Amino acid sequence: MAGKRIRVKAPATVSNLSCGFDVLGLALDEPFDVVDLELTDTGTVVIDDIRGCGRLSRDPEQNVVGVVLKAASAMAGSSTGFRVSIEKGIRPGSGIGSSSASAAAAAFGANLLLGEKFTSSEMVRLAMEGERLASGAAHADNVSPALLGGIILVRSYEPLDIVRLHVPPELYCVVIHPETEIKTSVARGLLESQVPLTTAVRQWGNLAGLVAGLYREDYDLIGRSLIDFVAEPKRSVLIEGFDLLKSTAMECGALGAGISGSGPAVFALCRGGDSAAAVMKGMSEAMKSQGIGFDAYVSPVSRRGAQVW
Repeated sequence: MAGKRIRVKAPATVSNLSCGFDVLGLALDEPFDVVDLELTDTGTVVIDDIRGCGRLSRDPEQNVVGVVLKAASAMAGSSTGFRVSIEKGIRPGSGIGSSSASAAAAAFGANLLLGEKFTSSEMVRLAMEGERLASGAAHADNVSPALLGGIILVRSYEPLDIVRLHVPPELYCVVIHPETEIKTSVARGLLESQVPLTTAVRQWGNLAGLVAGLYREDYDLIGRSLIDFVAEPKRSVLIEGFDLLKSTAMECGALGAGISGSGPAVFALCRGGDSAAAVMKGMSEAMKSQGIGFDAYVSPVSRRGAQVW
């Protein structure tokens, strides 16, 4: 088996989708990370190169790809090793699943190289180990869509139960990523450990409404449901220009807008490509008016997750 090679890409993701903290996520077409893997007979993981982000560690114990590959070998009962090269298209700390994309690509590629030994759920669990290293919590709302594509609901963590939701054909996503970084651990630290029952009920209603809206392809219901009473009120203070970005998105015709993951990226869901283009233009102009550097992305919700590249 030594010498077998594969090149895998996995996309950026938007998690939470306002009302689904830690349980909802969707895949984008771009940006994405690329991971090159080669099987070796050394029994170790060697990271040869990381392009696109020089500050990530090449120590396999301190890199999400290394952690996932070691876990994959252990799960497969294999003594094989890996040589790795990573190309980062997603900046760390962006809020659009940088660590998740690399972890998902590693899990997907390891599964193919090791003879497709893992189920989809097992690949998600492997990728979650990368998230544990990156953020201190093995959450699945980014790695699941990065692996499987589409829109994902994490119904349960114990036991892990991943549900692929319906993707309306005209659903597009715009992402504005300010040139700042927010560590997930810092953003999570702002949240209260307990949520008042009245707040929880409002959040549950929106989560249920969003899922219903996706299946009914009811874009108005989707928009009415994209309201976050739990995380956004606490985290938005970390994102310079957030209120302007969100209000501009809505004025330009977005269904709804909010924080992507823990931020600083801000997402907006739209109906159709023309609407998404108008929303991206408006949000981009709002960022320029504030003198804040940023990256902008627009794509339909991608039905493809990790794939051979």
